[in-house]
Amino acid sequence: QVQLVESGGGLVQAGGSLRLSCAASGRTFSSSVMGWFRRAPGKEREFVAGISSSGISTYYADSVKGRFSISRDNAKNMVYLQMNSLKPDDTAVYYCKGGATVTPKPTDYWGQGTQVTVSS
Repeated sequence: QVQLVESGGGLVQAGGSLRLSCAASGRTFSSSVMGWFRRAPGKEREFVAGISSSGISTYYADSVKGRFSISRDNAKNMVYLQMNSLKPDDTAVYYCKGGATVTPKPTDYWGQGTQVTVSS
């Protein structure tokens, strides 16, 4: 079983940048599709970005395309989310997810989340 721990969240002004990290433990990390999701106050959880097990393919929500970049380092069991040009609408708890696909499934594993707050 894989366990995920996110870090790197915080408070940043609009237009600023943050880099989220997700540390994974477990032998199945390198074969897992990884993703970042977020949940803003009063809103449903939404997909942000995903990356294939090899790192070759990446996927982004329209709202973050061109601003966010997902990457992974299978040798270090790490997944990253570089967030640039942040907007107040990006304020949310960000969660790292691993599984067979980007689409959430009951068999997925999730981190505890890290808070990102963007001030205007």
